[in-house]
Amino acid sequence: MPQQKDIVKIAIQMPGAYPQLIQLDQKKPLSAVIKEVCDGWNLPGPDNYALQYADGVQTYITESNRLDIKNGCILRLTKAPGRCAEDLYKGIQSLDVGVRCDSLKQLAGVSTDVTFAQEFISRDGHLLLVKIVEDSNESAVIMTHTLTGFMELMDHGIVSWENLSSVFIEKIASFVNAKATDASIQQVSLDILESMVQSSHSLFLQVKQGVTMERLIAHLQVTNQQIQTKAMALLMALLQTAGDSDRQDMFAFLNKKNLRQYIYKNIIHSSGSVQDEMAHYLYVLQSLTLNHLEPRMRTPLDCYSQEQRDILHGLRQAAFETESENSLSHERRRSLCAKEFKKLGFSNNSNPGQDLVRTPPGLLALDTMCYFATRYPDAYSRFVLENSSREDKHECPFARSSIQLTLILCEILRIGEPPSETGSDYHPIFFSQDRLMDELFCVCIQLLNKTWKEMRATQEDFDKVMQVVREQITRTLSSKPTSLELFKNKVNALNYSEILKLRQTERLHQEETLAPPVLELKERLKPELLELIRQQRLNRLCQGTMFRKISSRRRQDKLWYCRLSPNHKMLHYGDLEEDMDNPPIETLQEKIPIADIKGLLTGKDCPHMKENKGKQNKEVLDLAFSITYDVEEYSLNFIAPSRTDFCLWTDGLSVLLGREMSSESMRSELEILLSMEIKLRLLDLENVPIPDSAPVVPKPPSNYNFCYDFSQTEQ
Repeated sequence: MPQQKDIVKIAIQMPGAYPQLIQLDQKKPLSAVIKEVCDGWNLPGPDNYALQYADGVQTYITESNRLDIKNGCILRLTKAPGRCAEDLYKGIQSLDVGVRCDSLKQLAGVSTDVTFAQEFISRDGHLLLVKIVEDSNESAVIMTHTLTGFMELMDHGIVSWENLSSVFIEKIASFVNAKATDASIQQVSLDILESMVQSSHSLFLQVKQGVTMERLIAHLQVTNQQIQTKAMALLMALLQTAGDSDRQDMFAFLNKKNLRQYIYKNIIHSSGSVQDEMAHYLYVLQSLTLNHLEPRMRTPLDCYSQEQRDILHGLRQAAFETESENSLSHERRRSLCAKEFKKLGFSNNSNPGQDLVRTPPGLLALDTMCYFATRYPDAYSRFVLENSSREDKHECPFARSSIQLTLILCEILRIGEPPSETGSDYHPIFFSQDRLMDELFCVCIQLLNKTWKEMRATQEDFDKVMQVVREQITRTLSSKPTSLELFKNKVNALNYSEILKLRQTERLHQEETLAPPVLELKERLKPELLELIRQQRLNRLCQGTMFRKISSRRRQDKLWYCRLSPNHKMLHYGDLEEDMDNPPIETLQEKIPIADIKGLLTGKDCPHMKENKGKQNKEVLDLAFSITYDVEEYSLNFIAPSRTDFCLWTDGLSVLLGREMSSESMRSELEILLSMEIKLRLLDLENVPIPDSAPVVPKPPSNYNFCYDFSQTEQ
C-alpha cells in the first residue's frame, strides 16, 4: 500500500468529457497512470496520449518533472508529444495554406515545451522551418509563426546555432534591414540575430556584416517599443561580443551617428518611463561606453614622459600669469614651479607627477583637470587663485581634490566594472551629454570648492568634505536628472546644511523603525556615553590649547596658552614663548578659579567681538568664545584655532559650569558611540568564547618591504 506522502489528489480534463478526480500514486509508472485515465473514458491507444498542465505554462508531464505536481493541480489529457510533432510536421508541408498557417501557429505555441521540441527536432522539423525562411514564399503571418516557432525550438539548446546556413542568416538579416517588412517579422528576426551573436564569434562576424548599423539606429526611432527593445538588445549583444578593436570602431560609428541623442529623444524623453528590459540595455550601453575610460584610469603617470610633464606644466601656467620663465635661472625657475605647484594643490610640489602615480584614477585625473582648465578657464583660474589667497590650512587643494573627486566619480559611475546581467541602474543624463565624465567633473569640482567653504574646512577635514561631496553627487544622480543643467541646479541646491538636515531626518526615521527594546537600550546607554564624552572634554582642557590674539593693527599677534588644572579647579593661562609648544602649568602665571566663572559667551555676544564689530569676518565669529568671572566685570576672550577646538572648549567649560554640552561635535560623537555600542550589544555571541585577556601581539616582521608608502599622496 502506497504511503500518504506519495499520493497527490488531482483533476484531469479532456474536451467533451467530464473531469476525472484521481489520487495519483507518484510511485506508479506514468504510462500506467495514463492507461487508467484512458480506460476511464474508454479511449483506445493510451500510447498516443500524454498529460500536461491545464493552466499557466502547459508543460508536458514526464517522469523527470512529475514530482512537481501538487495537490489540487488540474491536468489535461492531450496528444502525446511524439504524435503531436508528427501531425504538425505533416501539417506544415500541406498544400493547403490554411492548414499550413494553423500548424505553424500551433507549433509556435507548443515549441516552448522541451519534450515536444525534442520530438519535433528528431524529425528534422527545424530544417523544414529553415527551408521556409530561405525560400521566403509565404505570407507575413505564416513567416511570423515560422520564425517564432524556430526561435522557441532553438532556445532549448538541442541544436547548435552554428549549424545554420549562411543563406538563412542573410535572409534573417534582410528582414531586419528591410524598411517595409512586417513589424512582427522584424521583432522575431532581431531576437534570432541576438541569439546568434551570443552563441559564437563566427556568427557575430556574419551578423555584423549582414546587419547595417543605420537600420539598427532607425529601429530605435520607431514608436513600437518591442522593436526598440529588440534592436537595443541586438546592438548590446554586438558591442559585448566584439573584440576591443571592433568595439572601438562600432563606438566611433555610433558616436558619429549621435546614438545617445537618438536614445534620449526617442526612448527616454518621449516615453517618460522605460520598461525593465530596455532599462537593462540602457545600463549596458552606459557601462560599455564609460568603460573605455578604464585604460586611462588604470595607467599611472609616467614621470619620464615629456608629454605628460608638459601637460602638468600647462596646468600650472594656465593658473598663474608668470614672468617669462626662459629668462630665469634653473634654480629660480625650479623654485617658482615648486611654489606654484604647491598653490595648485599638489602634495609633492617638487615632483607633482608622483601624485598621479596611484591607480585608480591614474591619468584619468590628469585628463579631467586639463579638460576643466581648457573648457572653463575662468572657473579654473578663479578656483586656484581664490584658494591661493586663503590661509594655508583653509585652502582647498585643487590637485588633491581633483584626484580624489575623479576616483569618486569612477566609483559612482562604476567605470572599470563589467556590466551586470541584471543591472538596470542607468543615468538619463548619460544619454543627453557627450563627455559625461569630464562635464560631471567640471560641475562637481566647483561644487567641492563651494562645500569646502560652507563647511569652513581645513586640511584636516579633507576626507570629511569628500564624503559630503560624494553624498551630494549620489543623492542628486539618484533623482535621475535628464540633463547636465538640471544636475547642476539640483546638486548646488543640495548644500551642506541640506545634507545635515537629510541625515538628521533619516536618522530619526531609522530610530522610529527600531524595535521598542532597542530604543529602550539606547536611552539606557546615553548617560554612560555622555559621561564618557564629558571626561574626554575635561581631559582635553587639562592638556591645554594654544590660542592667538587678534589686533586691529595686524592679522597675527602674540600666542597664548590656556589649560585646566588636574583637579579641575583652576584655569591657568599666559603668553607663550616662541620656542615652546606645550608649556608646563607652572609657567602660566595667570589663573582664574572655576568657582568664580559666571558665564560662557560665544560668537557676536563675546566682548572682544563687540569691540571690533563690523571688522570680524564670519569665520572668526564662529570660533570666538569668552568666559566672564567675578561679578561679570571681567572676561577672558578666546579665538579657537579650529571649529573642533571651539567645540571641545565650549563643551568642557559647560561641564565645569554644570551645564549641558550642546556642540555639533558632541552630538555627532554621541551618535557614533551609541551606534557602535548598540551593535556590540546586539551581536549574537552565543557559544562564542570570549577570552579574559587580550591576545598576544605578534612579533614585528623582519622588514616592511610589503608596505606601500602613502605619505606622498595622502599628506
